[in-house]
Amino acid sequence: MPSTSHPLEVVIGLGRSGTGAARLLKANGRRVLVLESRRSPELEQQAEALRSVGVEVELGQPLAAERFAKLQPGYDRVVVSPGIRWDHPVLQALRERGVRVCGEMSVAWEASGSIPWIGITGTNGKTTVTHLLSHVLSHAGLDAPMVGNVGISAAELLLERREAGTTPPDWLVVELSSYQIESSAELAPRLGLWTTLTPDHLERHGTLEAYRAIKRTLLDNSREQLLNADDADLRAHAGSWNRADWVTAGPREQLGAGLQPCLWIDGGMVMAASGALFPATALALPGAHNRQNMVLVVAAALKLGLEPALIEAALRSFPGVPHRLEQIRLLDGVRWFNDSKATNYDAAEVGITAVEGPMVVLAGGEIKQGDPRAWLEALGQRAAAVVLFGAARDAFAALISGSGYPGSVQLVEGQTEAVPLARELARRLGCSTVLLSPACASFDQYKDFEARGEHFRSLVAAL
Repeated sequence: MPSTSHPLEVVIGLGRSGTGAARLLKANGRRVLVLESRRSPELEQQAEALRSVGVEVELGQPLAAERFAKLQPGYDRVVVSPGIRWDHPVLQALRERGVRVCGEMSVAWEASGSIPWIGITGTNGKTTVTHLLSHVLSHAGLDAPMVGNVGISAAELLLERREAGTTPPDWLVVELSSYQIESSAELAPRLGLWTTLTPDHLERHGTLEAYRAIKRTLLDNSREQLLNADDADLRAHAGSWNRADWVTAGPREQLGAGLQPCLWIDGGMVMAASGALFPATALALPGAHNRQNMVLVVAAALKLGLEPALIEAALRSFPGVPHRLEQIRLLDGVRWFNDSKATNYDAAEVGITAVEGPMVVLAGGEIKQGDPRAWLEALGQRAAAVVLFGAARDAFAALISGSGYPGSVQLVEGQTEAVPLARELARRLGCSTVLLSPACASFDQYKDFEARGEHFRSLVAAL
């Protein structure tokens, strides 16, 4: 560990967030050391690029207590990537010693100054809401880039803007995972949105209560709060919110007297207290969940002062989100959808019920904790066949057969075998849709869900 009179910023992890944080800290005149546990030619290239701007990088360095022995409490700092457990024993020991530990989002928050944040969280829906809100604001002429858990480093974007000498963004539209919120408790967005809450990441957070509490931190810190009243868990805790605004994708009466939404859908129209705004069909994305996403975005845009006509025009021009119910091909009368973003049972169930059946579903990957019952029910009702791949295939096969599923279940190694088999099954069983809906994390075979979706897309394009 280098020693000098200047405080040291130790960045753990050479992913997107770690690289962005390191570059921004260095540009702010800090002394920066990046530690990465892995070693590869690609990482060596990334390391060299950072070294060229004065950042120290050490590869092949596991997260071990002795690496941090010389850090000075209240002086030096450790910045962790979202992939590292917040309760890792080394990080716990550092905090107990008084060494500050934070996430990349803390670095971006410090550097963003007076730029207002819109913070978006939720188990499912947050990526679509982030893309859609950034699109609506940009369409209205505002500079409102999206960053965060959508795969764009907030720190990197702020640095790029500064280096280009451009004016700061009007807004930052920030998707925030529970991992990012947990490691950056000081985030205080101007506006906070919460889409849904279902059990996820319990292998990391332990309980649903702990997971919920982390997400809630972001909303409690936000100046204004927008919540989805159609989510059962959020609605069950409605009494604990005294300054939140709520939206629903159905008639407002269905919520009962205790919950008055600021926006709702009735008679096919998006409604506000002032009256009908525009048709709910302005957003062409399939599924009831996308109507929930839309009303959250519309409510946020109205709060920011946008006119309904401008919001409607933006919704009509929205192309959709990559890897989220993304139609990638129509082949021999069969529509192929990439829903690689469906990384848990609940997201997968939403996708299966949103598109037209009968269908062939491709599922598998690295299995997550959660309740599979609604997912199994959706498969039973909509899927004529299921093709299982990756590490979860045997466990999924047992789950599906135990549920009394009446269709065909096939097991293969990976997507390379799954895609042509799905085409053959769709032809034989008269299916109108093939849907990649993994219900799993991707890390058994891919670096992230995007890589899994890109592989699917290329395999389908080659058919």
